[in-house]
Amino acid sequence: MNERTASGEGAAPGVGEASAGELRGSSLQEALAPESVCFGCGPANPDGLHLRSFERSGEVVAEWRPEPRYEAFPGALNGGIVGALLDCHSNWAAAVALMRQAGEDAVPATVTASYEVRLIRPTPTAGPVSLRARVVDLRDDRATVESTLEAGGQRCATFRGTFVAVRPGHPAFHRWDRTGSARRVPPGPDRAGR
Repeated sequence: MNERTASGEGAAPGVGEASAGELRGSSLQEALAPESVCFGCGPANPDGLHLRSFERSGEVVAEWRPEPRYEAFPGALNGGIVGALLDCHSNWAAAVALMRQAGEDAVPATVTASYEVRLIRPTPTAGPVSLRARVVDLRDDRATVESTLEAGGQRCATFRGTFVAVRPGHPAFHRWDRTGSARRVPPGPDRAGR
């Protein structure tokens, strides 16, 4: 497993947030769904990408380090991996926005309803890949998210997707962990009174 890092702010201390420039602390995935086996973002998937997303200044951000095994050709990240990273990262932006909108302290199980990825240029694998996601439309049970993926100082891909919170009985309802319930966000100073 290689080192994958991210930074962000906005959640309770130690839960998916850090000040600008910091690349440490628990990610949203580690804090809210530590048993998730999702290929892209599941902390409990030994063969997954282990994307770590963090809230910062109204966005969800991440930094991920590619490995040669994820290349489409030497020096360029596979387009399917680009799509997986953007999909998972954006899903977390949607889930956290829906959780906050509902005043809940656990993320709802969300799934991708639709998405479009625009691959602008090959994504270099020589250094970290940066992701940014922001919710552009929020409804009772769904969120639309726009995201970007940058590497080597250039925008390599853009993304727009819609994510839906599923109800009991849906196969993904317990997706965030193996035990059937998502972790709750510990109270923090920024969540007081919510």
